[in-house]
Amino acid sequence: MKSQEIRDLSLDEIKRRLISTEEELFGLRMQLNTKQLENPMKIREARRNVARLKTILRQKESAKKEG
Repeated sequence: MKSQEIRDLSLDEIKRRLISTEEELFGLRMQLNTKQLENPMKIREARRNVARLKTILRQKESAKKEG
């Protein structure tokens, strides 16, 4: 998921994607602990997507408050 794609979304859609990505990350961590995860790089990608979503969500919310 690219930053520009996220910026084009509404606040509600970003929040929904954040929740689903966090759930995905939880599932990936469980798979890792049970030795079922084939590609551990998926965890890294999911963590970065969560960070991107949170950053852009915070930026949009602060911009909304200011103006």
